[in-house]
Amino acid sequence: MLAAANSKNLTAVATYGNTPPFSIFANEKIKSLKDLEGGSLGYFINLTPIASAMLDAADVDVSKVELIKMTNYDPTVVTRGQVDAIVGYASNQPESLRAQGLPFTEFFPSDVGVEGTYNVMEVNSEFLADNREVAADFMRASLHALQFCLDSADECLDVLAQLADDNGQGSVFSRDQLERTWNVESQWVKDSNSGLPGTQTVADWKAEYELVKQFGNVDNLPAITDMMDETLVADLYADGELIWPGP
Repeated sequence: MLAAANSKNLTAVATYGNTPPFSIFANEKIKSLKDLEGGSLGYFINLTPIASAMLDAADVDVSKVELIKMTNYDPTVVTRGQVDAIVGYASNQPESLRAQGLPFTEFFPSDVGVEGTYNVMEVNSEFLADNREVAADFMRASLHALQFCLDSADECLDVLAQLADDNGQGSVFSRDQLERTWNVESQWVKDSNSGLPGTQTVADWKAEYELVKQFGNVDNLPAITDMMDETLVADLYADGELIWPGP
C-alpha cells in the first residue's frame, strides 16, 4: 500500500491473506511491548505502519524506545541481547530461532487487535492497461502454482530447494528454511477470510488502509479503489475453482 501510495503507476491485482506478515520478536526478558520503553527496537527499511500500530495499541511511548535500523538479518542479535527486539517477518527470523531452540518472546499484530494484509501482488499500471490479458494469464499461472504448493507441499519444496541449489543459493535458501517459512505462510493463505486465493476487495484493505493513513507518513493516500483492481483475479475463478487451463 505504501508502494502504491508513493507511485502513480502501480496497481494491486491480488491479495493472498488478511494476516499481517510481521511480528515483533524480543529477548526473553521482554514480557510485554511496554517493556521496550527504555530499551531498543530494530527494524529493516522502515518501522512499518503495522508495527507502529502495535506499539500504539500497547500504549508504548515510542520516544522512550531507541529505534535502530538493522543491517544484519541474524535474529540471534536479539537472544544475545545486542538489541532488545526486532520488527521482523513472522515466517522467517522467529522460525529460525525456534529451530535453534533459542528462548525469545514474540508479539503478533492480532495480540493487540491490529489487522492487515498478506502478500499483495502489484503490476505496472500502464502495462496492465495495455496488456490486461497477459497480466491475467500470468496471475492464472501463479495461482495454479500456488494451489499445487498448497496441495503438494513436499514436492513443491523439493523443486524450490533444487532451483536454489542449481543457482548457487542453496546455502541461503535451504530446504529446511523453505519448509519452515512455507508452513507458516501457507497457513495464512488457508486461513484468509478474503475468499479465494488472490481475490481482493476494498473491504479486505480497509483496516490496513486506516493504519497507513495514521502511521504511514503519507501526505496524500489515494483511495483504495485507485490502488487496486478487484476483478482481474476474481474473473479467473468459476464456481469456486480456478479456470485452468485458460480460454
